[in-house]
Amino acid sequence: MILLQLSSGKGPAECGRAVFLAFAQMQKEAKPQGIAINLLQQLNYTEPRSIKSILMEVKASNSVELQSFVNRWKGVMLWNSQSPFRPKHKRKNWFFSAQIYEIDQWKLNHQIEFKTCRSSGAGGQHVNKTDSAVQATHISSGISVRVESERSQHANKRLAIALIYQKLDEQQQQNASEQHKTQWQQHMELQRGNPDRVFKGEKFVDVTSR
Repeated sequence: MILLQLSSGKGPAECGRAVFLAFAQMQKEAKPQGIAINLLQQLNYTEPRSIKSILMEVKASNSVELQSFVNRWKGVMLWNSQSPFRPKHKRKNWFFSAQIYEIDQWKLNHQIEFKTCRSSGAGGQHVNKTDSAVQATHISSGISVRVESERSQHANKRLAIALIYQKLDEQQQQNASEQHKTQWQQHMELQRGNPDRVFKGEKFVDVTSR
């Protein structure tokens, strides 16, 4: 399982607009390549079309194309544009970042205890009559999540595994030294300068010089 996280770090809503545009561009690029993007979590700014952080699962039958795709979206990126929220603002450089995480799903799956239960959310008769919700607990750490957002037990189980991995990684990073923090440091700061890719304008045109 490959997870990809886009983050605006501690940046303003303009950085969140960059994340929004990047996610839209990723979806455009993925479809013709047969790459599926499954949204797992999203945290928005109050401003419209502005995303603080987004976590997704990326998968494809062709592993070479999949790896090439995610590698293009790895690192610190720059969106050069006039602010869509503050027209008179002089700043035009807005940074965001993308990080890739590969999960050994088989190994993690055997470290998790699963329990099925009735979903409590909306969904009509299907939800009320099936045990589609999943309660997943990582045995050694005690981390537990309940997932009922998907209609099938299998889909909820996959999402639960991804969320537990995310929480485990967050816990590990919090306990690690500053120099080893990676994933969750995105939400705190982004390295400025020397971006891996550069995009320009509301059309999000890639102007990276390689």
